[in-house]
Amino acid sequence: MDCALLLLLTLWALVGSVSLQTPRVTTGSCAPRNLVDEKRKSCPRPCKSDRDCGNKRQCLCDGQCGLSCVVPGRTCPWPLPPSDNSEARLLHPTSSFDALLEVRCKLGFTLPNGLDVTIRRCQGDRQWSGDVPICTDILPPTASQTCSLPEEVTNTFSILGNATVGTSIHYSCLSGADIVGSSENFCQDNKTWQYPHPICKEVYCQPPREVEQGYVVAVQKTEYEVGFDIHYLCKRNFLLDGPQKVTCLSNGSWSAAPPHCRARCPIPAERSRVVIGGEKRWPFDVTDAVVPHGESVTFFCKHPHKQCSLTATQTCYDGELHPPACYLEPTWLQYKLFPHRLVSEIDACEPGDVE
Repeated sequence: MDCALLLLLTLWALVGSVSLQTPRVTTGSCAPRNLVDEKRKSCPRPCKSDRDCGNKRQCLCDGQCGLSCVVPGRTCPWPLPPSDNSEARLLHPTSSFDALLEVRCKLGFTLPNGLDVTIRRCQGDRQWSGDVPICTDILPPTASQTCSLPEEVTNTFSILGNATVGTSIHYSCLSGADIVGSSENFCQDNKTWQYPHPICKEVYCQPPREVEQGYVVAVQKTEYEVGFDIHYLCKRNFLLDGPQKVTCLSNGSWSAAPPHCRARCPIPAERSRVVIGGEKRWPFDVTDAVVPHGESVTFFCKHPHKQCSLTATQTCYDGELHPPACYLEPTWLQYKLFPHRLVSEIDACEPGDVE
């Protein structure tokens, strides 16, 4: 009995020892080694199990290299050099063997196969699988099926429609001028236009009218080209009311109506002070006792029932400045004998006194 038990224990120990030392075989399917389309210069040593590899290597599936002896801890280059047309990101925490890398084209770009994303794998040779993806501009779908429109045409015309083969476009001059030629064109199958592109009729501006008491500063012509400038000046003692410069526009008109030369206004007061430009002054202290066109003059009027003064303002317009109805010009005697009693010199009325 003891011999039999000893034999069984010995067999059990041998079986357990063999089971523990059985080499690990890589599970899962792995394609046979095939380097026909592979651009890798070399592959790791082929294997069938970890026993075929050294201590630091394992028998792992390495793409088209098939089962190969690979160091699992090896990493591929990361991060990759930046690209203007694509973005790369790791799909695993690290760039170690068998990690996946996604390369995606930026908006407006595509890969040669028409897709905008590709996946690369970290190989046993520490390189990412496949070629370096190159993203190129996406051509408009109809770019190869259109008739060309030169820049001089698009800068001259407003074009309704598109230049696709088999369709028509309509022209209208951006300047508003009349079209010389056909206003419609057809894009033919050979990507040429049925008719020559039209042109826009030349536009001119007529000479502007003369300005009274002023001058037109320009070369005398019977007509002026688009973009031509004309300047205006007024004679001495006249003020320019309006634009100093006008330009010939593309629709054949001037950019503004001609200005006016406005006359100065005599101050209709002699023996009473007035307010000009915020300053109280005697009219004879003002140069030539006149104010320019557009200038306001404030007069002093006596309150009908109280010994205080009110104010009223009038504006010079092209040589005419009338005193307000309430203004009364002092007499010569009042001015000479009682200057301090002049309406312009007495106290102003209180706000409550104004009716």
